[in-house]
Amino acid sequence: MKVLERIGDFVSKYMAVLVILMAGTALAAPQTFAGIAPHVALLLGIVMFGMGTTLRAADFRRILEHPGDVCIGVLAQFTVMPLLAWVLAKGFALPPDLAVGVILVGTCPGGTSSNVMTYLARGDVALSVSMTMTTTLLAPIVTPFLTWQLAGAWIEVSFTAMMLSIVKVVILPIAAGFAVNAFFGAFVRRIVKLLPLVSITVILLIVGGVVAVSAGRIKETGLLIMAVVICHNLLGYAIGFALSKALRIDMARAKAVAIEVGMQNSGLAASLAMLHFGAAAAIPGAIFSVWHNISGSLAANYLSGREQS
Repeated sequence: MKVLERIGDFVSKYMAVLVILMAGTALAAPQTFAGIAPHVALLLGIVMFGMGTTLRAADFRRILEHPGDVCIGVLAQFTVMPLLAWVLAKGFALPPDLAVGVILVGTCPGGTSSNVMTYLARGDVALSVSMTMTTTLLAPIVTPFLTWQLAGAWIEVSFTAMMLSIVKVVILPIAAGFAVNAFFGAFVRRIVKLLPLVSITVILLIVGGVVAVSAGRIKETGLLIMAVVICHNLLGYAIGFALSKALRIDMARAKAVAIEVGMQNSGLAASLAMLHFGAAAAIPGAIFSVWHNISGSLAANYLSGREQS
């Protein structure tokens, strides 16, 4: 167990590097990971189950205790990133499959990586967790609706099919994990240190699978999509932080909002793209998974030194 915990600490510390190595390997030798792609939804469900096992009733009460702060973050999450995605897709004149992939990234809820980055940035971790949880629970309705509204000009979007996919891939696994924690809390506490290792391993497999089946298209459009992804992510941080300061939110909470807005559940975006729009539409989600772990680490390092409100 101790050995596995040390391995977990290692992969957590060097996650960004490992994601880059996985993406590079899948790009160079796509046949190695191509068989993973059909199982992306199942793999994401495992990550969501792990997230569910970390939740307690107190986490839900926290949302009710501080609704204003959570609402600001949630509204920013579901307005800033979707609108940025639409503007970037139009501005870069992306082809339909890539445009819907970028919009999917923008309309997805916040990612669990944001909680770690907020901690490293010395931000309000409780607020970050509350925002991630709230946007995730709202995702079955909000993500398909926003995708339908914003991506409908490029490609046909089935609201109902996407909603059911999110329920199966996200909500049910989280609910199952929460139930396991509620009824078998002692067992969960014994293995909780292993969860980062499991989650990161699964995320690496998702990135490898998506990159592998899209390798040819990535080689054709990689620089373009990388530029879009970088702009999307960095503008998300900047606008999230600027909005927080404009609303006179203190520094710790402003850090949480900025990081939460900028970092997306790109694994969900890639999974939904694979299920509903094809492998090429999953490329933005895969590249976002690589990039936001790099930028998140840099943002956390920069923000950790800013303590004044």
